[in-house]
Amino acid sequence: MRPYTILNAAMTLDGKIATRTGSSKISNKKDIERVHKLRRELDGIMVGVGTILIDNPKLTAHKLPNEDIFTHERSMKKLNPTRVVVDSRGRTPFNSNVLNSDAETIIATSNKILENEESLSLLKKKADVFICGESEVDLKKLMEYLYHNGIKTLMLEGGSTLNFSMFKEDLVDEVRVCIGPVIVGGDQSKTLVDGDGFDFMESGVQLIMKNSYLLNECLILEYTVKK
Repeated sequence: MRPYTILNAAMTLDGKIATRTGSSKISNKKDIERVHKLRRELDGIMVGVGTILIDNPKLTAHKLPNEDIFTHERSMKKLNPTRVVVDSRGRTPFNSNVLNSDAETIIATSNKILENEESLSLLKKKADVFICGESEVDLKKLMEYLYHNGIKTLMLEGGSTLNFSMFKEDLVDEVRVCIGPVIVGGDQSKTLVDGDGFDFMESGVQLIMKNSYLLNECLILEYTVKK
């Protein structure tokens, strides 16, 4: 068993999620609200450690009003999804926003972290550390772990290497993409999915169109993954 997983991302018309400098502001305010609403509806949100190192995100639904905290007496932790960081070597900085007290956090890592006992000890003070895999995180084992720890629905927000790995392991159920009206180019710019890629078109991940609509100047596309 594993969580139902939705890959969500914003990309340029030419398929870039960030420029070579790491600049990644693509979507508009309406789309950001859409994303944060989706975060609040799901049990977990997952990114790779590269996203943490570059953007230092909170990975919470903080762009939405919190009046229901008072009407339902819910804490911030219950309003926000559990944050999952795929970090094979334990590189997540200890002052990262993802390790604050606004939500629960799971650091998924490999046996490589055992080479740095100090880092492992410090991370355990702020997060649940789950070790699976020799030198890379075993994503299938991680998905099983998340499911059995109450994360039945999961948002995948990449980056591009993690996105490919999740597709390669057949662990993605939906794709939701915001296409911003901009072209940036660049062979060093990050695309929605990088990694090794598939050798043939027929080997690629096949999608079925589910929905499409405009949010001001942005186009939202929603697909289910054909199994």
